[in-house]
Amino acid sequence: MKKIDKDRLILGFAGPVLALVVALALTTVVLLASGQNPFEPYRIMFDSASYADVQVLIINQAGTYYLAALAVAVGFRMNLFNIGVDGQYRLAAMMAALVGASVELPGPLHIALIVIVAMLVGAFWSGIAGFLKTTRGVSEVVSTIMLNSIATALVAWLILPKNFGEQPAGSNNLTTGEIAESGWFPGLPMADGAGEIYGFTFVAAGCGVLYWFALNRTRFGFDLRATGASESAAQASGVDAKKMVLTSMLISGAVAGLAGMPTLLGDTHTYSLDFPTGIGFTGITIALLGRNNPLGIALSALLIAFLDKSSASLDQYGYEKEIATIMQGLIVISVVVSYELVRRYGIRRQQQKVGEELAAGHALTTEKEAAL
Repeated sequence: MKKIDKDRLILGFAGPVLALVVALALTTVVLLASGQNPFEPYRIMFDSASYADVQVLIINQAGTYYLAALAVAVGFRMNLFNIGVDGQYRLAAMMAALVGASVELPGPLHIALIVIVAMLVGAFWSGIAGFLKTTRGVSEVVSTIMLNSIATALVAWLILPKNFGEQPAGSNNLTTGEIAESGWFPGLPMADGAGEIYGFTFVAAGCGVLYWFALNRTRFGFDLRATGASESAAQASGVDAKKMVLTSMLISGAVAGLAGMPTLLGDTHTYSLDFPTGIGFTGITIALLGRNNPLGIALSALLIAFLDKSSASLDQYGYEKEIATIMQGLIVISVVVSYELVRRYGIRRQQQKVGEELAAGHALTTEKEAAL
């Protein structure tokens, strides 16, 4: 049985816990500086989250965030910063909605077609950045940021009525047309009219299990982690680093394509101008806070979803709901600072343990020599 490293476990939890404490403290300072009650908003948010319908909203939102964060985490494990998840997610959702609305197949086949299209489009869009990095050395940060803007313009052009979009009568909104009911992913109805949990939320959880297994129990996962730790060392051991970079970007984009599926297949059944944006950037926050660990990402996704959904009632009590946005921003800053502090402490602690072991070994040797 593998022995648990207590120091490593404590240090693993210390980073996110410290980040949350600091973010909470700074948010309280902001509330005090604005002349507002620093504790009342938290009580209101927790009270709001006690209602079943809000809890369903939190779980559904967390499923979307979880997929976006997994997409970011795949890149992070390779030391790749895929900032383009948001563009990949939106373009994939729109193309999947277009294809889904244009055909009508038996339920499982219809859903499978929509999901496959979303994954392929997401993988293609992120693959452009991967191709540019492996062939021309272009930073994925620069290319994915540019591809986000291109995706936004492309979606806006495709959804025009003269191209592939539709404009419902009496509405200024533009849509891709509604997907037939055979393409709807069944959800889990909750009691007392609280709504239903998107069926794709459970698929998102399954993706987390698959992510953990692939990363920790397969040769591909070992190669990916090895290349992320040291590209030159991995290459010297026979790993094709460029191939791993491209493969990681393709997988990251494919998972990003899935991020729009809970909403598309479980709620809207169409892509429109009202479709959620900014999911990919929130995914970066969640992946950082969860330290690229599937369980940590799940808890972080629930936290951010809680802040999003429970803050909606703040304005009814005279508080700005942007308090939650401020807290999310402070979490990002706190994560960077706290993880660096924990890392430095971990190095000092490791050096101290090595020193103690060397001292103990020297003392033992001295005792043996004295006995002889």
